[in-house]
Amino acid sequence: MASGTAGFSGIAERYATALYDLGADAKALDSTAKDLRDLQAMIVGSADLQLLIRSPLMTREDQWKAIEGVLHKAKAGGLTRRFIGVVADNRRLFALPAIIERFLRLLAERRGELTAEVTTANKLSGKQQAALAGVLKKELGAKVAIELNVEPAILGGLIVKVGSRMFDSSLQTKLQRMQIAMKGIG
Repeated sequence: MASGTAGFSGIAERYATALYDLGADAKALDSTAKDLRDLQAMIVGSADLQLLIRSPLMTREDQWKAIEGVLHKAKAGGLTRRFIGVVADNRRLFALPAIIERFLRLLAERRGELTAEVTTANKLSGKQQAALAGVLKKELGAKVAIELNVEPAILGGLIVKVGSRMFDSSLQTKLQRMQIAMKGIG
């Protein structure tokens, strides 16, 4: 099992590094990152798209036609389309989420950015994300890229993870603490 996981992460690493190098040469890192974030959001939000990239039953051509349609609709740039075409041609679409994640991490690392995983009950607006990034930059002393996750179960507030540090101001956690405190009283 471990060797399969190592092989999978090795695939993601190689493809992400190749895409980073291509994007740097073409001076298209920002546009490629935007394309990949958009695609990542589509994959997370669509069970059909997840099935498409993971299905071993679909032919390479059918997978490529379908993903090409998705990329066209998303108005992805030429570099992103060509790269994902190579990934599809090599029957590696199953690794696409890991490739995207690794590319975005590599980009942040090379730019000296930290990545904050932020979980909220509702989607944050662009203004709210910018304000949060500003606060995190001030607190951490570095530019911070935000990976936003929406989890209605936290009810309200934020959970912010940066590296091994975590700040949890979610309503769910506050209610759990209150419940524990009340059990201690009774």
